[in-house]
Amino acid sequence: MSVSPAAPAPASAPRSASAPTQAELLGFVRRAVADADLIASLPLDPEGRTWVRLEGPGGSEAWLIGWPPGTGTGWHDHADSVGAFMTASGELKENSLAVRLPTDGWTTLELTGGVDRERRLATGEGRAFGRHHVHEVLNESTDRHAISVHAYYPPLPRIRRYSRTGQTLRLEQVERPEDWQ
Repeated sequence: MSVSPAAPAPASAPRSASAPTQAELLGFVRRAVADADLIASLPLDPEGRTWVRLEGPGGSEAWLIGWPPGTGTGWHDHADSVGAFMTASGELKENSLAVRLPTDGWTTLELTGGVDRERRLATGEGRAFGRHHVHEVLNESTDRHAISVHAYYPPLPRIRRYSRTGQTLRLEQVERPEDWQ
């Protein structure tokens, strides 16, 4: 789902007393993207992604991420977390799978035809996603950084990383928060 930027909500938008929904996470990333000072504060590296942790709504985990030209995440999921992300500048491409994978007990899967999805998210466009969403995010530009804002709830318990050759998806690594913080 692509969304267009809406008028930013006040910086002190009320926090939910319960777990934030996908819509609330999307609203948060929309407000963050509209904050020009926040976006401009991210240091950009010409070779590697950069990131700054943000305080997300309702105890969620949030990140401001810089993407140099030609960088990407590789195939991964966010385990039991729901999330949202939006492009603040540049353009990102998201490749995703429109299928729910088994959560545990496998290392190699053969994907059926018709499960691949592609989205191009220009500045101000974003999307929310549910649990176990498998995707990769790329900045395919050859000369321009992209910047995005991401939010997840619950805070990421793990990230599963995959390799893909044709229709074969292979679980390569499971990362836990202590691996990236």
